[in-house]
Amino acid sequence: MNFTRWWRNTWARIAPRRRLIIIEGDSLPKRLPRRNLVLAREGGEDWCLGMRCPCGCGDTIELLVIDEAKPRWDIALDGNGRPTLSPSVWRKKGCRSHFWLRGGRVEWCD
Repeated sequence: MNFTRWWRNTWARIAPRRRLIIIEGDSLPKRLPRRNLVLAREGGEDWCLGMRCPCGCGDTIELLVIDEAKPRWDIALDGNGRPTLSPSVWRKKGCRSHFWLRGGRVEWCD
């Protein structure tokens, strides 16, 4: 295991857990928080979820959560408000990160 992978996995375990911020509207803000996820909700319907890539590249990841979308993601919150996403997030372009978000923590796929 190289140092970069080791550090990324260690930081994912010790860093504060990510939280979910809900905003009103059907689109994400231009600037997203460094760690937390943003859920765009309009009229009680969830539209999309946004976050900055946890690898550190700074890219915005936008995931559709509406029922009609393909692909689409499901988001669940535990009793402490920590988000879990399914399925995993796999970036096909850019940094090509592949990870799960469970209980507010990033779990990297190797």
